[in-house]
Amino acid sequence: MIAGFRKSFRSMATVALLFIALVAIVVTGFGTDGLGGIGSLGGSGSGSGAVRLASVDGKAIEASEVSDVVNRSFNQARAQQPTLDMATFLGQGAYEETLKQMIVAEAIRNYAAARGLTASDRMIDREIVNIPAFRNFSGQFDQNAFQGALARERITEARLRDDIAGSLIQRQLLGPIALGMRVPEGVAREYASLLLERRRGTIGVVPAAAMAQGINPTDAQLASFYQRNRAAFTTPERRVIKYALIGPDQVARTAAATEAEIAQVYRGNATVYGPRETRTLQAIVLPSEAAARAFAQRVRGGTSFTDAASQAGFSAGDINFADQRRDQFASATAPQVAAAAFGAAQGALAGPVRSALGYHVVRVERISNVPARPLAAVRGDIARAIEQRKRTEALAALVARIEEQLADGASFEEIARGAGLAVVTTPPVTAQGQPAAGGPAGWAAPPELAALLTGAFDMDAEEPEPVIEALPDNVRFALLGVERVEPAAPPPLARIRDQVRAAFVERAASQRARALADRIAARINAGTPV
Repeated sequence: MIAGFRKSFRSMATVALLFIALVAIVVTGFGTDGLGGIGSLGGSGSGSGAVRLASVDGKAIEASEVSDVVNRSFNQARAQQPTLDMATFLGQGAYEETLKQMIVAEAIRNYAAARGLTASDRMIDREIVNIPAFRNFSGQFDQNAFQGALARERITEARLRDDIAGSLIQRQLLGPIALGMRVPEGVAREYASLLLERRRGTIGVVPAAAMAQGINPTDAQLASFYQRNRAAFTTPERRVIKYALIGPDQVARTAAATEAEIAQVYRGNATVYGPRETRTLQAIVLPSEAAARAFAQRVRGGTSFTDAASQAGFSAGDINFADQRRDQFASATAPQVAAAAFGAAQGALAGPVRSALGYHVVRVERISNVPARPLAAVRGDIARAIEQRKRTEALAALVARIEEQLADGASFEEIARGAGLAVVTTPPVTAQGQPAAGGPAGWAAPPELAALLTGAFDMDAEEPEPVIEALPDNVRFALLGVERVEPAAPPPLARIRDQVRAAFVERAASQRARALADRIAARINAGTPV
């Protein structure tokens, strides 16, 4: 079969077909989407008499098939880009590209079938059991997980097996082509010889700095040099940025916690401040009742819970639950599991108890009773929490009020003055926060400025409108504006004369050094000893 395939591969038609298929697979990634690689685009379809879009050797590719694949691809893409909509997705050519891929996939399958390349049921089964989405908590293939995953993906088992078969055939057909690519021997020999070659030589350096003596440009030469190299001396755009911080300090004068508020919080958190029982538990969940009963029997027979869990493939971190409240353990497992665990005595074994996760077996390691904390002992903590909440709410309200004022067209100064905010104004700075040459001596950028530069330089240069920016600490905000924009331009020659002269001398010295090095090389090449 392989010999026949290699013989047929010599035909130009075959080469063209496989080249198209290989490009399609490299560009689009056949078989890499969906449930661990099952979402190949060459599905079999329903064949229900829908609109036929294409035909490959008599096999119809219908609109309903393409739509199914496009919908699955869209759902997967939207999981990565939540703002993506179907119109945008289709506007990117998704439908046309999917149809092309399905045509190529069907052509590959027909070509392979004609040459005896197939995918057996055993090969397909092996692929299915190795897909992680079809396994249970113990890492074994689970029929229920398999059926649930197919339902979520809206794909039938027959369609899945057909897709996997197509992927396996593609792998058999195109894998040898990719592995068989070789570099021409002539090219390989030249590169290999570089690893063996050794050279010995002498290097002489002509320092450009030594050539600078005696270079004294005139005013006319400097002016001409400056005009020819204006781009090298151009100062990037600078902006005078103004901002006002909005944070907890701006709302510090909120009302203190009242006795009524403190008492209400204390009464509403009985599980935190009242007497409570916590338990340290060991718990395991297994896929079947038989497995859970066998596990419980081993523990009751003298095997430690940890050893029995290790034999089942669970680590200590998987089974230990320290200092659990009943509601806390119910959230981690299920209410009926927590009820059984908190109804058992210390050292006792509870279960198996069934939940949506499987069958649970729980051992009560330790029971701890925590006494109630009186209001007087926690009053300070509650008051601080209430006041922190009030500050957070006041800050959110202040930011919302400022955003409304911005939407109504209020100016930066009006908002800052009305809210009593302190305004910080920078000298002209670049997008990196660096002041322009000749800026104020000793000025250093405030720590918060780095987070505001992008927003300030994104504003319209003609009509920069103030905005609210969140700072990286997720606690403070800033009312941000731009007072003035200085466009990118070269400064006057008179201001940077020394800088231009130094560049002129450096360029001329480098040219002298190059000319001298060329003369030295010419003499050596003519036979003069180094």
